[in-house]
Amino acid sequence: MSAAFVSDDGAGGALIRVKAVPGARSDEISGVLGDRLKVRISAPPEGGKANRAIAKLLARSLGVKPRDVELVAGPSSAEKTFRVAGAEAERVENALSGSS
Repeated sequence: MSAAFVSDDGAGGALIRVKAVPGARSDEISGVLGDRLKVRISAPPEGGKANRAIAKLLARSLGVKPRDVELVAGPSSAEKTFRVAGAEAERVENALSGSS
């Protein structure tokens, strides 16, 4: 059974639903909030800086290249969806659940 915040993308990757909290003291995955992974990020939400910082944090947490993490929904919203290419949802769930 998969966590509510992660699902298969149908193309060999995973979709991660994120609740972004920009302007935090440090970059961290702080757990699950409803059906989303709560991510605190120090970057401001202007000019896509927070989105890029979240993608880098997810890539580092999952052990994938930053180019494999892509924002696919919610570029100007606190609720976002990222796609991780070549990572199965179960692996993503296991890696990120341990981060909280």
